[in-house]
Amino acid sequence: MTDGDRRTELNGAIDRTGYYPEVVADAVDGAVGGESVVSFYVHHEPTFERDEVRRHQTVIVLTPTRLILAHTDEHTGDDLLPEPYTSTSTEAVSLRAVASVVVTRMTTNPTSGPRPPAEAVLTIGWGAVSRLDLEPAACDDPQCEADHGYTGTMSSDDFSLRVSAAADGPDAVGGMLSFAASLSALTRG
Repeated sequence: MTDGDRRTELNGAIDRTGYYPEVVADAVDGAVGGESVVSFYVHHEPTFERDEVRRHQTVIVLTPTRLILAHTDEHTGDDLLPEPYTSTSTEAVSLRAVASVVVTRMTTNPTSGPRPPAEAVLTIGWGAVSRLDLEPAACDDPQCEADHGYTGTMSSDDFSLRVSAAADGPDAVGGMLSFAASLSALTRG
């Protein structure tokens, strides 16, 4: 490890979630591949499906040259693997490829003066996945019945994460905003 490497803090954050920390840390460490950890964010998200609680964990890591995304899901078993298991996917993206870092902050009672955001959404785009939102095109004539085709927008939407202080704890939003600031600083160019 080099000076400024936050790998120990990252492993501590993964361990604190209690969500298969050895499995998650091993996958993240393999994806980081010996680079220094500049910044990170760990998001543990339980979801409720009928009478089951399923857990998911997303770990985003910033190295000097790459953005690492790791997502772990919990499974109860299926035909191929009848015992409970986890699946972890990692993706490593060159920082040169990151085209956009979008941060949306939701602040309650904005007229009451400065306060920390209650929620935030981080969306990162590097061109692997694009979203196309279409709607019927129209003209200004309310009597017109012609088919004007479609209009829409295309946006890069490779990764998106929403956190809130109410659901994820008081430090969650600030932690993600800190990660977003680090990512923005390393991708400016």
